[in-house]
Amino acid sequence: MTPSPLLFISNGTAEDLIGARLAGLLDHKIRYSPLVGEGLPYAKLGNANRVGRVLSLPSGGFPFGSLENLKADLGTGLIGNSIGQWSDATRGARGAGAVVVVGDAYALMVGTVAARLNKRPLIHVQPLLSAQYLDGLGVRGALRELNALGANLPMPYELRLARGADAVFVRDAATQRYYQQRGVPARFTGSFAMDVLPAPERELDLSENRPVLALLPGSREDHRESLPVMLRAAALLPEVTPLVAWPHDWEAVTLPQGWTLNIQNDAEALAVGDGAGIPLLRGAFGAVARAADLAIGTSGTANEQLAGLGIPVIAFATRGPQYTEGFARRQGRLLGAALQVVEGNPAALAAQVRAVLDDRSRRGQAALAGLTRIGLAGALPLIAAEIERLAENKKNT
Repeated sequence: MTPSPLLFISNGTAEDLIGARLAGLLDHKIRYSPLVGEGLPYAKLGNANRVGRVLSLPSGGFPFGSLENLKADLGTGLIGNSIGQWSDATRGARGAGAVVVVGDAYALMVGTVAARLNKRPLIHVQPLLSAQYLDGLGVRGALRELNALGANLPMPYELRLARGADAVFVRDAATQRYYQQRGVPARFTGSFAMDVLPAPERELDLSENRPVLALLPGSREDHRESLPVMLRAAALLPEVTPLVAWPHDWEAVTLPQGWTLNIQNDAEALAVGDGAGIPLLRGAFGAVARAADLAIGTSGTANEQLAGLGIPVIAFATRGPQYTEGFARRQGRLLGAALQVVEGNPAALAAQVRAVLDDRSRRGQAALAGLTRIGLAGALPLIAAEIERLAENKKNT
């Protein structure tokens, strides 16, 4: 008998990636409802069909990252299209074996309605919240980050919704304890971020015996501000081999004034300026991540993945939409000694790179913090087995 299709609901770039990787482990046809963007990782599966409309937001899915983000998203029809997505997801859950939510409290609300109206099992994969965001936050810190309150800790309504799910999976052991103390039987089975870290895609030319500095401008529009700063910082560091893990088309590259981009092929280009030539590599994030000795990043998941590999990460805030001052502070609490946030100018970044490379003890502390706070891979196969079990039980009832 053909297994029933499964509905995946996710709301963000990393969430789509995790959801698609999880869906690929399941022997089911997949329906997917991406609440932000097009859900491109699902489309690559071959057995997946999108349910409902596409909502492309200027903020990239961070409407509450700043007032400017919210205004821009509202101007593109955020409210009307979001309401429409609820009915899309509910329709997509009809006849599904289970509803799988990969995302935050909002995605869980949509998934809860879709699952309950269709009497389907509900699985929540929460890759965003971490109890470690509360480390050293305090009352003053919480007041300063009121716009991110629901991102720092689960709100009472999210815990109530999670108690109604058939299975809940969280990103680390500290969060499992936090949820369980509040009556949610959540499980930590491994790191989602490390599960979706790709294997090295190709061999890199690293013949020169110098530390490798990974530059991670990220998949959000922050790269237009952060990449030029990273390039100028790397040009001040002739003692390292800088490599940019570039996730966009070459047309999206923003260079410092006076620099040029020499495109060699679809996978590699060279940014030239200030006496330096710095490679930009497309489709090579896994290779760059594993070659790195140190990283400069303005990325969410990529920064966490490098930290999870034991690699120290240096970060600086941008004007957004994602890697704002508040986001940088939050990621600093999450990663502890694995992340150092400094002033966003080339000289400060170069000085920090040298300070980390010259201090073996500091590198050791960063590695330990990243490995313990992010955790090991292995979550998604266990979650896939639980989804199969719940879907099969529903079919037999």
